[in-house]
Amino acid sequence: MKEKDKNKVKQEKKINGENGKNEKKEDKKEKEHSSPERVVKKEKSKEEEGGSAKKKPISSFFAPRKAAVKLEKEERNEGEKKKDGEISAATEPKEKKSEKGVDSAVQSQYDPSRAHYHPVDHACWKKDQKVPYLAVARTFERIEEDSGRLKNIETLSNFLRSVILLSPDDLLCCVYLCLNQLGPAYQGLELGIGETILMKAVAQATGRQLDKIKAEAQEKGDLGLVAESSRSNQRMMFAPANLTAGGVFNKLKEIANMSGNSAMNKKIDIIKGLFVACRFSEARYIVRSLAGKLRIGLAEQSVLTALSQAVCLSPPGQEFPPAVLDAGKGMNTNQNFFFKVSIKTFMYICVPLRPMLAHPTKGVGEVMKRFDEASFTCEYKYDGERAQIHILENGEVRIFSRNQEDNTSKYPDIISRIPQVKKENVRSCVLDSEAVAWDREKKQIQSFQVLTTRKRKDVDASEIKVQVCVYAFDLLYLNGESLVREPLSKRRALLRESFEEKEGEFVFARSLDSDNTESIAEFLEQSVRDSCEGLMVKTLEKHATYEIAKRSHNWLKLKKDYLEGVGDTVDLCVIGAYLGKGKRAGSYGGFLLACYDEENEEFQSVCKIGTGFKDEDLEQHYSFLKEHILPKPRPYYRVDQSAEPDVWLEAVQVWEVKCADLSLSPVYKAAMGLVDPEKGISLRFPRYLRIRDDKKPEDATTGSQIADLYKKQQQIQNQGEKQDLEDYY
Repeated sequence: MKEKDKNKVKQEKKINGENGKNEKKEDKKEKEHSSPERVVKKEKSKEEEGGSAKKKPISSFFAPRKAAVKLEKEERNEGEKKKDGEISAATEPKEKKSEKGVDSAVQSQYDPSRAHYHPVDHACWKKDQKVPYLAVARTFERIEEDSGRLKNIETLSNFLRSVILLSPDDLLCCVYLCLNQLGPAYQGLELGIGETILMKAVAQATGRQLDKIKAEAQEKGDLGLVAESSRSNQRMMFAPANLTAGGVFNKLKEIANMSGNSAMNKKIDIIKGLFVACRFSEARYIVRSLAGKLRIGLAEQSVLTALSQAVCLSPPGQEFPPAVLDAGKGMNTNQNFFFKVSIKTFMYICVPLRPMLAHPTKGVGEVMKRFDEASFTCEYKYDGERAQIHILENGEVRIFSRNQEDNTSKYPDIISRIPQVKKENVRSCVLDSEAVAWDREKKQIQSFQVLTTRKRKDVDASEIKVQVCVYAFDLLYLNGESLVREPLSKRRALLRESFEEKEGEFVFARSLDSDNTESIAEFLEQSVRDSCEGLMVKTLEKHATYEIAKRSHNWLKLKKDYLEGVGDTVDLCVIGAYLGKGKRAGSYGGFLLACYDEENEEFQSVCKIGTGFKDEDLEQHYSFLKEHILPKPRPYYRVDQSAEPDVWLEAVQVWEVKCADLSLSPVYKAAMGLVDPEKGISLRFPRYLRIRDDKKPEDATTGSQIADLYKKQQQIQNQGEKQDLEDYY
C-alpha cells in the first residue's frame, strides 16, 4: 500500500512537471519580460542546487496547489514590474536561463584584454543586441587586475569598439558607466545612497543579517566585494532576466531622480531588483557605482583616450558586417591625439566646459624666459570662485562652476544684472569669469573665505549679505559661434565689444600688456595690494587658443606667495592621518598628503603635515575624515612603508598647502622617476592653508607639476641642472 502511494505521488509530480513545462513553453516570450526580483531561497537540498537551466519555473517537488499559487503570484508580479518599468529581458536575443546557461558561460569568459582582440568575433553579444552588463563588469575586472595605464586604455578601447560596431545606441550609457556618472556634471544628478542603505539592500536581497554584512564590509573595506560574495551564495527559484548596460544605467538614473517621503524605500526596492539579477562580478560593480566609488583607477582622461582610440580603430556608421575593423594600421600618434582633441572640443560646445588652467611659475624672470618673444598679457588673479556664465538664445542665464556644477540658484544677483551689462548684439554667449566677494561700502575685494559664507543653493536675492562682483576675462562662445580656436587677443576684443562695465557688479579683469620686467613686477605688487592672489600671464597671439580641460604652459600664474619668499602653494589630497598626542589626543594630529599622477592614475605621497591648523580646523577635519576611514590603502596609493599613517583615508578632499621648498626624498613617491630614477620629491615645511571644496581629488597638483616646481628652484638651477619646461600634456 505504501509502495502504491509512493507511485501515485510520483505520477502526480510527473504530471505537474509536464504541465509546468508546457506552460513555460507556451508563455516563453512572456517570461522573457519577467522582473529580476525573485524569491530567494537561502538553503536548498543538494538536488535543488544541482538544478540545470532547463528546469521548469516551479520545482516539481511542490504540491499542485502550491505550484498554482506560486505561478499566480509570479504572473501578478510580472505585470506589476512591467508597469513599474523594471529591467526587461525582452531585448535579449536568447532565452537567459540561469547562471549555468550557455550564454552566461560565454559572457563570463568575455575578455577585452586579450591579444589581437576582434571587436565582432570576440564580443559576447551579437549585432543589434543590448550590451550585457556582464560585459561591462568583465571589462572593469580586467582593468582592476592590471595596473598598467596603457594596457587598461587598450582594454577599454576594445570593449568600446565592440559597442560601436554591434550596439551603437548603447555607447553613451556605457561611457557614463565607465565614468561612474549619470550624465553631465551640470545636470547635478546624484544617487544619494549612503553605505548603510546599501548594506540594508544587500542584507534584504540575500537574507543575510545586517550586522554580518557590516562586519564583513569593515574587514574587506569594500562593500562591492561583500555584495559579490553574498550574491554567489544566493539561490533562486526563478532565473531573472540578465542585466543590460542600458537597463542598469536607467535604473541608476531612476534612483537619482526619486524624491519624497517614500523615496528611500523605493530606492532600496530598485537596488534589490538589480541585485538579485546579478551574475558573477556584476554585484561588485553595481554596488560600487551606487556608492559613487568604482575603485578601478579609471579617470576621465583615460576614458576619453580609449573612446578616441576606439572610434579611430573601428569607425562608426559602417554597414554590417563592417568593412573596417582596424583603421589604426598606418595611423600615427599625432592623428590619434588630434582626434582626441577634436572629441574633447565637440563634447564641450554649447555645454559647460572644463576650464583651461594655468601652470605655476617662480617669478617674472621665468615668465620672460618662457614666453621669449611671444606677446602676452598680465591679468589680476582674483581670489574667488570660477563662474562660467551662459546666456541662451531665449534670454535664460545659467552659471556653472569649474567642475561644471550648476550654480545658477546660488547667484540670482548675477543673473539679474546680466541684461543690464550685455549689449543688444549679444544673442547668446559663454563667458569665463571669477565671482569675487565685494564690499560695497569700502569698494574693495574681500577674501575667498568671505565668499564661502554665502548659501550654496536656492539663494533668495533679498537675503543676500555677501555681495559679489563678476570679473570677466574670456569669451568662449558668441552668437552661435565657438571661439575656443581663436587667439586670446580676438576673444578679449569681442568680450569688451559685447559687454559694458558696471562698478562693483560686472567689470573686466584688470590687465597689463607689457614685456618690461620692472612694469610686470610692479603690477604684481599692485595686485597684492588690491587683495588679489597675484597675476595670470597669458599669450595673446601665438599658441593663444582656449585649451579645454587642460593645464597649459601658455597660461602661467604668479602668486603673491612668491613675493613673500616662502615658496609655492600646491593642492594636495589627504590619504592618511596620524593620531594626535598631547593636546591633540583624541583626534588627528597630522596628515599624509599626496599629489595625483595623471599618467598612472594614482595618488603619490608627498609629505606629512601638522602645522597651520587652528583647533577648530582639527575638529572639522576629524569630524569629516572619520567617515572616510579605510581598513587598508587603495591599490592606487603609492606610499613608502616608513611613511604609513595610523589611519588610511579615502581620497575625497583637497587642501591648499604652502611650503618653503621641495627636495628629493627616498621616502616620498611624488614625481618618482621624473627627476631621479629612485627618489621622489617631498615638500619641506608644509603648512595648511585651506580646504579646496572646488577641486576634486583628481584635480590635485600632479606629479609632473611637482617635478616642475622642484626644477625651478633657484638652488637647483644654480647647481647647473637643466631646467625642463616641457609641456607634459
